Amino acid sequence: MQAIHITKSGGPEVLELQDTPTPKPESHQVLIKIKAAGINRSDIITRENTNTYGKNSPTSLIPGLEVSGEVIELGAAVTDKKVGDLVCALIADGGYAEFVAVESSHCLPIPEGINLIDAAAIPETVFTVWFNIFHHGNLKPGEKLLIHGGTSGIGTMGLQMAKAWGCETYATAGTDDKVAYLKNMGVDKVINYKKESFENIWKDEKIDVILDMVGGDYTQKNLTILNQKGRLVYINGMNSMDVNINLRTIMAKNLVLTGSFLKPQPAEVKTRIAKEVQENIWPMFLSKEIQPVVYKTFPLAQAADAQRLMESSEHIGKILLVND
Repeated sequence: MQAIHITKSGGPEVLELQDTPTPKPESHQVLIKIKAAGINRSDIITRENTNTYGKNSPTSLIPGLEVSGEVIELGAAVTDKKVGDLVCALIADGGYAEFVAVESSHCLPIPEGINLIDAAAIPETVFTVWFNIFHHGNLKPGEKLLIHGGTSGIGTMGLQMAKAWGCETYATAGTDDKVAYLKNMGVDKVINYKKESFENIWKDEKIDVILDMVGGDYTQKNLTILNQKGRLVYINGMNSMDVNINLRTIMAKNLVLTGSFLKPQPAEVKTRIAKEVQENIWPMFLSKEIQPVVYKTFPLAQAADAQRLMESSEHIGKILLVND
C-alpha cells in the first residue's frame, strides 16, 4: 500500500508518500480499506516532534487518528463486524494510508445519511467532545457551554452536540466570517475574540462548562466567568501550557479544572466511549440535529498541503485526505 510517513521532525515538507507493507489485523482487529482520513492538530504536533528515521520509517510514523472506509478482513476473534461493513474508526495512528488495522470495538457504523467521505470527519471530534465535555465536564441539559475556537472541527461538532443536548451555546472565533458561520449554524452567542474580550462580554453569563484549547492567559479569564460549580476542560494549550491562576477563584466558586489527551487513552476507555457515543450521539445524526462540517478534501499524496491549510487556521470544520 501507499502511506504518508513522517521522515523527520520539521514542517509539512517532511511528509513523504512511500510504499509500505499492508498491515495484518490482529485477533480483535479489522482491516479497513480507507476511503478518507481526518487531519488533526495532533498530527502536526507528532510531525514537529518526531526524531529522524531513515526511509524505512516504522508504521507508528504514519500519522492519522480517524478514518472511514470498508472492512475487508477480520481478525480471528472478531464477531461484531463482517467483511463489507462501512465504518468510521478512531485509531492511534496510521490513518494517512490506503489501509489500517484497528480494534473492532473502536469502529462504528457510518451514521445513516452521512456519506463515506464525510464520515471520516466524525470519530476524533465526537469522541473528544463526548469524553471531555460530557464525561469530564458533565454537561447537563439546560446548562451553558462555551467553546473557544468554535469553527475548529472540535468546535463545530461540540456546539452542535451541545445544542442537540438542550444546552445554550457560546463560542469565540477569529474573523467576522467565522462568527457569521457559527451564528448561522445556530450558536446562541458568538464573538470575534480579536475585537471583543470574552471575559468582559460574558462576565455575567454564568457559564457552566468551558472547553478550551488556547491555554495561557485564557485560563484565569475562563475561571472568572464560570458559574458556581463550573467546569473548565482543557484539550490543548496552543498559546501556552504554562499558566498563572488565582486559586481563590476556584475555591470561592467550587470550580473544577480538568482536561485530557484522547490519543493515549487505554483501548478499553476508547471502547467505552464508542459504546456511549453510538447510544447517545448517533441518533442525533439520524435526526439531522448534527452533521460533520467538511471544509476541504485533498488526495492522500497532498497531505503536506492539507496540513499547511490546518496550520493557517483559515478553515471551518474538518480537512480530509481522500483515497481514490
